[in-house]
Amino acid sequence: MTETVHAEVVYVVPPDELGDHELTQRMQDLAASRYVLVCRNGGVPSWFERVKSFLLRRPIEAITLVADRSFEEGAELTATVEETEVAGVYDVRRFE
Repeated sequence: MTETVHAEVVYVVPPDELGDHELTQRMQDLAASRYVLVCRNGGVPSWFERVKSFLLRRPIEAITLVADRSFEEGAELTATVEETEVAGVYDVRRFE
């Protein structure tokens, strides 16, 4: 089942650096020769959202996207994704 996510890219792992990171074997298999994008779900939070999140002690949700292309850190993206068997990891079908 696919869904649409809006996120801010926090960190990018290029395909040639996958071995330099402590990824599980399943994650390495999912990524293969693709980019791993660690993102903040929901995009860039406003100042108000940050304060609210801090006061309510509700952390900002992080998600991991496996994609065929890279983005700059700090970029916002919208993508159609499919959930994988690894919790919090999504396979990007297409970018909007």
